Parts: sequence; C-alpha cells; structure tokens
Amino acid sequence: MKPTTLLLLPGLDGTDIFFQPLLQTLPPDVRPRVLSYPVSLPQDYATLLAWVRREIADVSHCHVLGWSFSGPMALMLAAAEPHKVRSVILVASFVRAPHFLAARMRFALVAPVIWSWRAVRRLPLLLRPDVDAWRRAKMQTWRQVGARTLAARLRTIMAVDVRAELCALPQSVLYLASAQDGVVPHRNRDEILSLRPTVQVATIPGHHQSLYSHPQEATQVITGFLARTDAAFQGR
Repeated sequence: MKPTTLLLLPGLDGTDIFFQPLLQTLPPDVRPRVLSYPVSLPQDYATLLAWVRREIADVSHCHVLGWSFSGPMALMLAAAEPHKVRSVILVASFVRAPHFLAARMRFALVAPVIWSWRAVRRLPLLLRPDVDAWRRAKMQTWRQVGARTLAARLRTIMAVDVRAELCALPQSVLYLASAQDGVVPHRNRDEILSLRPTVQVATIPGHHQSLYSHPQEATQVITGFLARTDAAFQGR
C-alpha cells in the first residue's frame, strides 16, 4: 500500500517550525509534506491559495491539515481541488474571525502594534533556559517572520468567511481541538459543528499549540482519521 500523503499547512507563523514534533511521531505509512508560506507574496488567502495549488501540482491525491490560520486555506483548497483532496483536518481553527472584538479592531493590526505585542510576549520566554525547546522554536519564528507579515496575516483572518465552503465540501472533515485553547475559543469549534454536524471532533490536551506540545496524542487522532478515510475510498 502506498503511503498516505498529508499536506501540512502552518499556523500564523507560516513555517514548518512548530510541526517538527509531529513530523517525528507520524508513522512511515503517512508521508507528510509541509508548505511554508513565502513572505514575499501578499498574505491574503486568495494569493496564498494560488501559490499552494502550484506547489502541489505534482500531487495526485492527499489529505490536508490546516492549523489555525490555515484552516480556512485547507477548506478553500479542498473546494478548489475536490478530486485531489480526500479529507480536511482543521486544527484549532475557524471559519470566521475567531474573536468578534478583534474583527472590529482590524485597523489596529499594523506592523508597529504587532512588533510591540511580540516584544512583550518575548519577555517571559527570556526567563526560560537557552536549551528550552519552546523558547528556541519561538525565537526562530521571530527571526524568520517579521511583524509586517504577521500583521498582514492577522488582517486576512479578520476578513475571512468560509462557511459556504465548509457546508458544500464533499470530503470528510475532522476538527482537532486544544483543550485549553485561549487563542481560538471553543465557540469556533461549536460554530463549525452547527454548520456541519457530520464533522468529526477530537480534543487533545494543551493550549493553542498542542499540536507542538502533545504530538503523540495528535498523531493518534490524525492517523486514525486518515485510515478510516482511506479505507472508505478503497471500498468504493
């Protein structure tokens, strides 16, 4: 049996950095392919979707996982490539702006504000040892992805609405939630379920970055879902 291709679309950082623990726990029969978003392009979903489709032109079929920022992207890709994408996994994600108040403050999502916000968040990390894996991962993303890019992606989130895509998809959908997610509240999961009751839901321990902090639990859920989906395709 050929390995299952799992396309991994990253969170707000747009890199493969936080996927590393998951990549180490996936079994040999799952072939992961991570796409890191280019910072040289506009950061709206339409532009990034066109780029993703070009990047996977050589893929005959795959499953797509969209983490946080990339959840809407995964749904858009599945809608645009229904014969290529077999299923969608949404990890701690949303179909509309995850915070209602933040959506009204889109005007404040500019590079200087994001730079200041990152500077404040950096302070607690500096108290961790230099060898701390989380500190090193966060510092690496801050070196690779600038405040201007993050601000553009945040503005993109605030304008997104992929409810129609979610409802119309023929593919199976799994929602993987983080138990203590303070970034994407659970009402986003509940909205997705209300729009599409057939969505499969699983919850793993941890905060918003639980895919990074609890990769083994995530792998168990993801591989089970992939196996069921592939079995259904083989039975057709």
